[in-house]
Amino acid sequence: MIRHALNFYVEGFRNMRLGRALWKIVLLKILFLFIVIKLFFFPDVLKVTYDNDTDRAEHVLRRLTQSAETDQEPLPPVAGKK
Repeated sequence: MIRHALNFYVEGFRNMRLGRALWKIVLLKILFLFIVIKLFFFPDVLKVTYDNDTDRAEHVLRRLTQSAETDQEPLPPVAGKK
């Protein structure tokens, strides 16, 4: 039964003409939205806050190994921003 259902969908996608173009448009729009959201709403905080990879790695290690009971240290302020 599962094989028949799978075959039904495979044959349907194989015979699609307009649907393929529409799926490509949908996937391109989703990719574009993820890129825009990543660039504008999720800045690279570690790159802005720390100057080199060593400092970034130390911060990540401290945050990962920090116990849940201790107060979490905030990120240091970014130069030039309040």
